[in-house]
Amino acid sequence: MNEVNKQNVYRFKDYSFLVFPFAKAYEGFLKQIFKDVKFISHLDYISDHLRLGKLMSPNLEGKLGERSLYKKMKETVTKEFAEKVWITWKLGRNQIFHYFPHNLKAINFKEAEKIIGQIIWTMEEAYIKLKS
Repeated sequence: MNEVNKQNVYRFKDYSFLVFPFAKAYEGFLKQIFKDVKFISHLDYISDHLRLGKLMSPNLEGKLGERSLYKKMKETVTKEFAEKVWITWKLGRNQIFHYFPHNLKAINFKEAEKIIGQIIWTMEEAYIKLKS
């Protein structure tokens, strides 16, 4: 990030590429911590079919019941915490990774920096609140 930003040598229309490795790390981190605290099984953890976004969605809490990671986070920590993990997921992964023809989401350097900071902060908070 420092190289990209150094002396404004590089200029891009979209800095999403800076967020990608952090979003990938966030996904891996969440899978690992959810396995560690027994929110998901080892089989879920190694599965190619586990969809964290679906399981963390507050909109699917009722439909998923006890499989809902949102519900588990809410009951184990707080609703605010579950929301933060979900919003960070949406902001740092869904809105960055997915291509929507009607809504190309390009971000500037400051936005990329902010999203990366939010991912890191949410990971730190999740570790403290779920592993303590």
